[in-house]
Amino acid sequence: MIVVLSGNPRPHSRTLHLAEEVGAALADRVGQPVPHTIDVAALGTRLLQSGDGVVADALGRLRRASLLVVATPTYKGTYTGVLKVLLDQLPAEGLKDVAAVTVVTAGVRPQAEATERHLVELLGELGAVPVTPGLAFVEAELANAGVAAAEYVAKIGDAFAADVNRA
Repeated sequence: MIVVLSGNPRPHSRTLHLAEEVGAALADRVGQPVPHTIDVAALGTRLLQSGDGVVADALGRLRRASLLVVATPTYKGTYTGVLKVLLDQLPAEGLKDVAAVTVVTAGVRPQAEATERHLVELLGELGAVPVTPGLAFVEAELANAGVAAAEYVAKIGDAFAADVNRA
């Protein structure tokens, strides 16, 4: 199962759209159904309520995924706090051996690349296997999300297949 996780605190964000395009392109490449999307913006204050069923379902989907597409805009030089709040609810090794594609947006490429490195470290702490390279994307180019997603999936090609098979 492929799961797209958007860490943007704004609902229906451009980052979410880009992540869903990447997820769809990856699903097509490996012959999987359309990915399930978890949008942290839709979880809202439920993220802070102990034992919330909707959050528990989201965490269960993350743990059962064979491939995650984890997306975030860059806020204050790193991934968003709401993304961290959700991921902090996973146990140690909660994403063990799950292949993870990172999708990061920022105003300028160096910010996106730095945030992408931070996100890879966070996912590694949870046991995920990062698919490299991740996608660091400049916000000014988000109007072409579908094209960018297709180009990214074509670029990672065989490396992606090897990472997924290793996970």
